[in-house]
Parts: sequence; C-alpha cells; structure tokens
Amino acid sequence: MKRRGASALLKRALRILERAYGPRLWDGRRDPVDTLIGTILSQNTTGANSSAGFRRLKERFRTWDEAADARVSTIKRCIRVSGLSRTKAPRIRKILRQIRARYGSIDLGFLAEADPEEAYETLVQFDGVGPKTALCVLLFALGMSVFPVDTHIFRVTRRLGVLPDGVMRERAHELLTPQIAPNDRYALHVLLIAHGRNICRARNPRCAECTLLSLCPFGRNGPRQTSSTL
Repeated sequence: MKRRGASALLKRALRILERAYGPRLWDGRRDPVDTLIGTILSQNTTGANSSAGFRRLKERFRTWDEAADARVSTIKRCIRVSGLSRTKAPRIRKILRQIRARYGSIDLGFLAEADPEEAYETLVQFDGVGPKTALCVLLFALGMSVFPVDTHIFRVTRRLGVLPDGVMRERAHELLTPQIAPNDRYALHVLLIAHGRNICRARNPRCAECTLLSLCPFGRNGPRQTSSTL
C-alpha cells in the first residue's frame, strides 16, 4: 500500500464518516437482475437519473423477458433520462438475452448460494459487465462482503493515500478489500460515495469542510481547486 497503516486509517475514516452522515446498514436482499440493470443505468449519471430510467423500464415492461424481446429503440426511449442510452440500451438487452440463453430464464437468484468468487466470475462473463458492476450486484443484492470501487471511492482513497501511485481503478478493489474488515465493507462503500459526491469532489473539493482532513495529505497540502486527476 502507499502508506503504512492503511487498514487502521480506513477504519478511522469509517467511524468519522458514520458520525458525519449516520450509520449505514445493508437493507436486505434484492433481486440480482434488477440490481445488475440498475447498476448499468447508474454509470456516468446521477442517482436520480438512473432511478428514473430504471423506473420507466419497469413501467414499460412487465417482465425482463419482455425487455429482452423488445427493440433496442424502445429500451433506449425508456432509459434516455439515464444518459448514454445508445450504449446502455443494447447492452441491457444483450445481457438479458445472455442470462436467458445460459440459464433458461432471466433469473440470477441462484447466485445467493454461490461463494463470492464464483458469483463474481458468473457475472463478469456477460458482455459489458466489469468488476465494479459485478461487485455491486454481490454487495447490494446479495449482501456479500465485497468492496466495489467507483470513481468517488477511487478518488477519495487516492487522496487519503491508501492506494499506490499509478494503480488502475479496475484493480483498486483488489488492493482495498483486504484492508477493510468484512463487516465494514458495505458501510464504507456507501459512505465514501456520499463523501465523494458532497465534499471530496473531483473539481473544487471542499477540503475546509472535510471531516477527514486530519487523515488526508491531499487536503492538508492544499489541493489545486480545479484538479480532477485525483
């Protein structure tokens, strides 16, 4: 790791963030296919926009089978609010068709009985499902002790100095997960995202208001206010 004591630092960060934002507890099992599609819609957009696109999909199609058999243009219209609909619509339909072709129905409930590594490998076999998307399904739908890394978490943990220079975001979860106690992974994931959105922003980070400032060399050294490289 970039600095010693990464595990202890992340533990301290979690406790500080819990005091600032309130505790975060996993709220129970969700449908893995719903979570998979919702995570795809959440890419490169706001939570409100991705939720709106998901809601419109569910209103338009009574089942995922109907969506799998629909025209891409119909799916695209439903999810336009979520952004990048030209990319996401064909991806969603293709994934739904792949699930049905391989398992006979559009149902991933069997993943609940798999171990995390097996469930992860099952998900990343689908076209367009990368590490972060797969891990989000395991964490949010199935309550498995994994740690997805999105752009906010990657930025905050780099600024805290717990990731080495030059690490790619796709590998960040491999380095961070062992540093976080299994029971803390869900809460830290959710809280780091909240902190990244509200305070530790890519541009114009609000370091003077940051509850993690005492832990953060980036903030203490005086961030470049227009920097989006970290």
